[in-house]
Amino acid sequence: MALAPSLLAQLRYNRRLDIFTGIACYSLQNHLRTTVPGRGQIETDEIYVGLDKQGRRYAFPVQVKGGTDEPSAIQIEPDMALCQDKFPSLICRAIAAQFMPENIIALFEFEPDEAGEIRIRDERRYRLVQRCPPIAPRRT
Repeated sequence: MALAPSLLAQLRYNRRLDIFTGIACYSLQNHLRTTVPGRGQIETDEIYVGLDKQGRRYAFPVQVKGGTDEPSAIQIEPDMALCQDKFPSLICRAIAAQFMPENIIALFEFEPDEAGEIRIRDERRYRLVQRCPPIAPRRT
């Protein structure tokens, strides 16, 4: 998908995951392809790790979507399984990102409900704007 690298770069450059989650996040690897016992081969667009103010450690698998594609539980479940297998000591918070019209990036966080079904926990939208020129210092 042509939009995926661009969206991944926008997320990383603008530190969108830090803002969305409230946690200091760092990209660990993008386009991760691995195997998970009982599931076979899994691919996720990017894995972030993070640390909150209380010292809790997180893994954030990220799926990106563009155009008319929408994030779904079918794509998020394997990401959660990947976290359980590869990062069992980290808290897994599965994220999906989607480009939308008018320079908007939508971010979604998923979690299992009481019945074990994957649902959207949080959704926020961010508009990308042009960088403002620097303000010249005043001369006195």
